[in-house]
Order: sequence, then C-alpha cells, then structure tokens
Amino acid sequence: MIQMKRTIVFLIEYDGTNYSGWQRQKNANSVQETIEKAIESVSGSKVFVIAGGRTDAGVHAFGQVAHSRIDEDFPIPERKLCSAINSVLPPDIQILEAKIIESEFHSTKDAIAREYQYFVTTKKSVFLRNYSLFFPFELNLDILNNCAKVFLGEHDFRSFAKNNPSTKNYVCNIETSRWEKLDDPLFVYTIKSNRFVYGLVRSLVGIMLDVARGRRSIEEVSASLASGKKTFPSPLAQARGLFLKKIYYPTEKEFFKKDLDIKNLFLI
Repeated sequence: MIQMKRTIVFLIEYDGTNYSGWQRQKNANSVQETIEKAIESVSGSKVFVIAGGRTDAGVHAFGQVAHSRIDEDFPIPERKLCSAINSVLPPDIQILEAKIIESEFHSTKDAIAREYQYFVTTKKSVFLRNYSLFFPFELNLDILNNCAKVFLGEHDFRSFAKNNPSTKNYVCNIETSRWEKLDDPLFVYTIKSNRFVYGLVRSLVGIMLDVARGRRSIEEVSASLASGKKTFPSPLAQARGLFLKKIYYPTEKEFFKKDLDIKNLFLI
C-alpha cells in the first residue's frame, strides 16, 4: 500500500551567528541540519527541510519559511509540533508556527518575493555586535535614500552580485529599497524583490555606505548598474547585519499572516 505524503510548513526564526548558513554542508554546522536532527529526535522520522530563502553564514532570519514532506503516519499532531521540536532545538533557533497541509506547497518555488533588512549602527555596542554593522562615520539619510532609489525597478545586477557560475540570470525586480533611522545611532535598510542573486543585498549596502562616505557618487552607482560591469567595486557589508524578514506567497499559499517587524527588537 502506497502511503500518502503530507507537508509541514514552518515559520522559523534564528540567530545565524554560530551557523554556516541555512544549507546543510559537510563539516559545518547549518540551520537546516540542526532542524532536521531535531525533528528526527522527537518523531523518529528522517525528514528533509527545504527553505524559502537560503541564508549565508552569519545571516539571521526573522521570517524564514520552510517545508518538509511527511508520511501519513507522522506521529506528532499539528498542535504539538512547535513545542515538540523547540524542546530539542538550541536556543538560537525557534519554530514560530507549523502547519500540516494536504495541498502541494514548495517554500522556494512558490515564493513570489522576499524581503530583507540590514541594520547599521554608528555607535559601537557590545549588544548589537552580532546583529548590525558598526559604521564609524556620519550617515545622511537623504543621501542613502537617493542612492537606494537607483536600484528600484527591474535591472540586471551582474555588476553588483558576487560571481556564481550557477547563476544564469541576474535580473531582479526590486519593489522596495529604502533606509530609515530608528534612533540616533541605528539605521535600517529594507529591500524587497521578486528574486535575489548571490550576495546582492550585502553588496548594495556596501555600495551605499561607500556613497555615504564620499568614496563614490550616486552617478557612478547608476552608471555601474547600467553598464553591467564592476567598474567601481565596493566591499560587501558584513553578514551579521542582515536579516531575512519575510517571504511572500500567493494568497492561497500564504499560511502565516503574522507581519513580523524586527525593528522592535532594537528598540526595547
């Protein structure tokens, strides 16, 4: 008799400081492997957990969505999934919500947009050291936002993305690109796009911070974007300031309605 497969959909938050990223790797501690081992520990079932956004080493997530196919006889009911898995997870990973669905869902392929936030502080803090970039220069919000507007719309971002042989298409349609000042030393950059190419968010933040310092002009940034060439390279911003905030899906596949705002974490 053939067993029917069901799907668990997860909403997850994690501190990426101590992990090599989401994806399972040899001889490295990944978020994916840690969650898979936790599920096996409490259920006795080997599962493969696929994420909607594959975050890099040191990158955090406040609204990661993932899914896993399970057999019909999976022993843990939906109402107990979060508490059961969280009981064996380390304190820097938490399952916020979990739903068992009968319909088809793929956390990566069904996503229509992703939203990231990057935090920068102009005041050195031991408490923010793993969650923001320390930038010891004055930041002008108008200059940052004028530069951020350059990236809005559909563009080929090959001049800014990290080289990746598996990337065939560098075109992204950026819907949101803006900076906000949260308080005197803390700034946040929010970017939302239909897709992202490898290293793009950290690259754009690095470029904008170079503009803020006067190392390059907004006109140079615009020219680089149009040319598709790495004419004026800037260093990548550090991974520690980057958070995956939210993954968007079509209405019928949007299982989690909670709008998570990580800015509140920095204002307590």
